[in-house]
Amino acid sequence: MAEVKLISLTKKFGDITAVNDMNLDIKDKEFFVLLGPTGAGKTTTLRLIAGLEKPDKGEIYLGDIKVNDYSPAVRDLAFVFQYYTLYPHYTVRQNLEFPLKSRLRRTPRKEIDQIISEVSGILHIEHLLERQTINLSGGEMQRVAIGRAIVRRPKVFLMDEPLSNLDAKLREEMRAELARLHLDLGSTFFYVTHDQVEAMTMGDRIGVLNEGNMMQIGTSNEVYNKPKNVFVAKFVGSPVINLFEAEIVGEKLVVGKKDRTMECSLADFQCKLVGTAKSKDVFLGIRPEDIIVTRERKEINSFKCSVYFKQSMGVEDILNLRISDGLIFKAIAPPKFKAGVGDTVYANFVMERSHIFNAQTEERLEPAH
Repeated sequence: MAEVKLISLTKKFGDITAVNDMNLDIKDKEFFVLLGPTGAGKTTTLRLIAGLEKPDKGEIYLGDIKVNDYSPAVRDLAFVFQYYTLYPHYTVRQNLEFPLKSRLRRTPRKEIDQIISEVSGILHIEHLLERQTINLSGGEMQRVAIGRAIVRRPKVFLMDEPLSNLDAKLREEMRAELARLHLDLGSTFFYVTHDQVEAMTMGDRIGVLNEGNMMQIGTSNEVYNKPKNVFVAKFVGSPVINLFEAEIVGEKLVVGKKDRTMECSLADFQCKLVGTAKSKDVFLGIRPEDIIVTRERKEINSFKCSVYFKQSMGVEDILNLRISDGLIFKAIAPPKFKAGVGDTVYANFVMERSHIFNAQTEERLEPAH
């Protein structure tokens, strides 16, 4: 079994808590992605599991075995780093062979040749075996680095942002390659990234980390559609979610600031423009794709706004819309909508897809209905 279990794991560097009381249970053969911004504690978590750092508190289990006191060499894990860490003047074949020739393994020559043949075939690098790694492209070097991890046939793969140094097209290709590789190998993957696209497209489950604290663990669908708090809602999703200061007044949600606000019935989610909201007890969060933009007022709940500026993405346009008091929010429209800066349009919030967060705790509230 290749389960990974962390119990109350804590690591500090001076006054900085890099990992704070983390509890995590990664299933056998799962592709688990740890997602968070720079400095969240992602790499430290990985290094603790690998044995490259010692925890100040807590326990690390691989399967049923507690490995806190085990050295990295005997934990049977493979670490793929952000930087390729290859021997530049070795050939690809020599780099792949290197882990198999260690004192711990002493793999016979015939078996080495068989393993290299299998792994190079899986990664489509057979034609590179006799080339020095110094002459490889970034994508080729990363494939070799992954191959050097695979040849060891470890229980768990630990991957620390392995695609961050590649260009956008190659990152997309490698995401698909890693997902396929996970299925082919049937191994447990623990993958660290700050890129939400990588997390959403590859992970069986995602853990969102911030300042050493686990914000939420769930599937891509759960993290995106039911964010546990404001941080998760803002960090997962592009364009970023719109957040509006608001107040719950009885059965109504009063949204906005200055002298222009919107009032929403929590019972039926109908909205209209009203007067001033005086307090800011909650946040209303609504994603840009959940705002319908039209040229004319087609819904009673639509409100008038103007196009402040537009970002054309090819498949869609991101419209930055402004209400008369200066409140700006984002909405998505198809290119055929042909919105221009300064155009008057009408926006309608799909309230069934909205989120309400407590302004003090920033935790998500369940809808009233």
